[in-house]
Amino acid sequence: MRIVGPEHTGAERATTGTASEVLRAFLMLGLTSFGGPIAHLGYFRNELVLRRRWLDESAYADIVSLCQFLPGPASSQVGFSLGLVRAGYLGALAAWVGFTLPSAVLLVLFAYGARFLSGPMGVGLLHGLKLVAVAIVAQAVWGMARTLCPDLQRAAIAIAAATVLLFAHSSAVAQIGVIVVGGLVGFRLCRSTQPPAPTSHLRVPVSHRAAIAALAAFFLLLVLLPLIRSFGAPNSVALFDAFYRSGALVFGGGHVVLPLLREAVVTPGWVMDDAFLAGYGAAQAVPGPLFTFAAYLGAIANTPLHGVPGAVIGLLGIFLPGLLILTGTLPFWDAFRQRSDARAFVAGVNAAVVGLLGAALYNPVWTSSVRTVTDFLLALAGFILLVVWRAPPVVVVILTAIGAVVIAALG
Repeated sequence: MRIVGPEHTGAERATTGTASEVLRAFLMLGLTSFGGPIAHLGYFRNELVLRRRWLDESAYADIVSLCQFLPGPASSQVGFSLGLVRAGYLGALAAWVGFTLPSAVLLVLFAYGARFLSGPMGVGLLHGLKLVAVAIVAQAVWGMARTLCPDLQRAAIAIAAATVLLFAHSSAVAQIGVIVVGGLVGFRLCRSTQPPAPTSHLRVPVSHRAAIAALAAFFLLLVLLPLIRSFGAPNSVALFDAFYRSGALVFGGGHVVLPLLREAVVTPGWVMDDAFLAGYGAAQAVPGPLFTFAAYLGAIANTPLHGVPGAVIGLLGIFLPGLLILTGTLPFWDAFRQRSDARAFVAGVNAAVVGLLGAALYNPVWTSSVRTVTDFLLALAGFILLVVWRAPPVVVVILTAIGAVVIAALG
């Protein structure tokens, strides 16, 4: 990995800082990084590339391209990589903890407080948060479709994926199936649409042995956890498995976790749909990664382990697969990304993910939230604020929630 520092310009070193330094930097980012994954990448660049000069622009671009290629929370994976480059494995852990902890704590507090929201104003507030989810997911579908489905082949993959999922009621098997089939179709049809292979090089302080061990752990957990669960595993294992599988299958952005998590926690009856969508809306109002929504779900889950222990299980389960596959891929990324067929496969996967999120926009987000003309107008206003006026999500959350509370009070 190319490291640029005040006295090591052009030098290449595995680590150049301390874990405590990384923790302080990412804790501040975790407290102030509003706006979603793309905004987070901008915050990281400004703070760590331009101001602190932990690495150069080219190395940062290499890391971002890898994390956008892999399943998992892209901005958290970028942060993890930056901590790894700066201070080794302890630095990587410090970066993840600092960036994740603030929003996780806020959402757990919301989980404890939401149960006390009763009466017209409390109901209006929770309904407003559900309408925020409509606007946020619609914006995600719009933006991802423009970026990831720019041609006929990928648009067709997205439409086919959405159609299958709507008729299959977005079951876990159907979700995995459309992602795999989307990749195979992309492998066949999208090679001619891929840009030239990059010429920069990525070097990281991860040995091939450590990378292979991380990849083995990723796949073993993905296979063994459902098997252990099928033999009557404790509720803690079942809960961890639900979050792990969701985190392992998220391609294309944090919002894609919505249908996966709903299938994981709503279908078995651990979380009610209304509480799920209200928490998703609240997650838009806090800084840091959207994946900390799992802390809220773990805290309110109707299982023996809930509250703070459930939140910890949710966080570890949903983040672990993305961090394992990132660690396992880092040393091999340079060679892999030169292959046009590999990039075509991922293009097909990303197009299928757009269809996955589009199906989720209709069910459950729209069908369980938009019930009246007033609901539609509030959701539409939020969407316009996000897409046309480019308002920060936290502002849209506040305005939509206030509008819903006012309407509930008047009604």
